[in-house]
Amino acid sequence: MDDHDLLRLGVCALVQAQASSSGGRIEVFEAGNVTDALALYEAHQSAIGLVLLDLALPDTHGLSGLAEFRLRFPAARIVVLSGTGNSTLAQGVLALGASAFLPKSADLKEVVSFIRACGLLDPDAADNPPPSVPKALTGYAEFAHASAWQELTPRQMQVLQWVLEGKANKEIAQLANLSEGTVKNHVSTILLLFGMRSRAQLISTLH
Repeated sequence: MDDHDLLRLGVCALVQAQASSSGGRIEVFEAGNVTDALALYEAHQSAIGLVLLDLALPDTHGLSGLAEFRLRFPAARIVVLSGTGNSTLAQGVLALGASAFLPKSADLKEVVSFIRACGLLDPDAADNPPPSVPKALTGYAEFAHASAWQELTPRQMQVLQWVLEGKANKEIAQLANLSEGTVKNHVSTILLLFGMRSRAQLISTLH
């Protein structure tokens, strides 16, 4: 059993225990990859109040899972879980519209606190103004502006994902059906936006 399974089981157990103690019941849908998660959400979106999305799912890289979720279901309320607390990554997560960013190193109770804050555990909470989000969830939003992420075009975001996967300009050009020169221009613009001197620095910072 890997850390993803342990995290998932831990969150499920805590959520259900908290719901029971409040005299309620909460249904938890589980998926092991983004493809299944999207299918589940599409089938049950009226019953899903919050999506906990792991950035390290097997069919994703970087922010691709979040980007796809936001593209398909822009109204979904998403909390992103990550194995790293990288501030630049957190900026990207928040810029893409996630409600919060939470490193896996944080206490699982913080996740449950956020779920409660959304009014999903206590039936009476929905009638009251939602409490403030726990500091562990919001702290990463206090870093530098997320303007670099916000300025990326959809094509640049796609190129950035391929760069983070370690693909060379020639490979990206073939995948995107672009000239290698156009890809170089996109990469140069991305480096400029993030204030990076090289691809290596970009990859190191965003991973």
